[in-house]
Amino acid sequence: MAERYKCIFLFGGPGTGKGTQGEVIGAILGFFHCASGDIFRSIDPSTQVGQIFKDYSSRGELVPDDVTVRLWAETMQRWIDDGRYTPASDLLVLDGIPRTREQAQIMDEHIDVLQVIHLTCADRDAIVQRLKKRALDQGRADDADENVIRNRWKVYDDESKPVIDHYDADKVASVEAIATPLQVLCNMLAVIKPIHETHFGA
Repeated sequence: MAERYKCIFLFGGPGTGKGTQGEVIGAILGFFHCASGDIFRSIDPSTQVGQIFKDYSSRGELVPDDVTVRLWAETMQRWIDDGRYTPASDLLVLDGIPRTREQAQIMDEHIDVLQVIHLTCADRDAIVQRLKKRALDQGRADDADENVIRNRWKVYDDESKPVIDHYDADKVASVEAIATPLQVLCNMLAVIKPIHETHFGA
């Protein structure tokens, strides 16, 4: 087995700020942020796995977990080859993948998860209001529908949350998402800083 990428996995429901915080942390020297959206936007349809992915998507079908992980692995290797990501010096910050427990099991071959940061939300109503405001601010009126938002949380509870159970409990740190973005970032960095220093030097 090739050496696995050392990583931090950001996990949480819709509107908890994974992408926002991941981008900020990824801008710090010594970190590399990889969001699932980055992977899908970088699909090269000329590759075999890219064509398979496109075929499923064009039919409106869910892409199998093994295909999703193959696409992710190929993209990571391409980013290594072009110098965007250097595993020896960059701590990988994953956001949005693995999305299912099955993906997590497959990705164990590729990643060494040092820490899971679980962005939690004790007040679902506050998250709903945050998402409605964000949708209106960004001109996405359809996403402002409260029923749609609550259904996205139900899907998260039913399908994505079990991913947490795949990892040892002592590797999971909960961070409350309902706070100022700066406070959430500070709380996350308090968890991440000693891990980065241990594995990549102070």
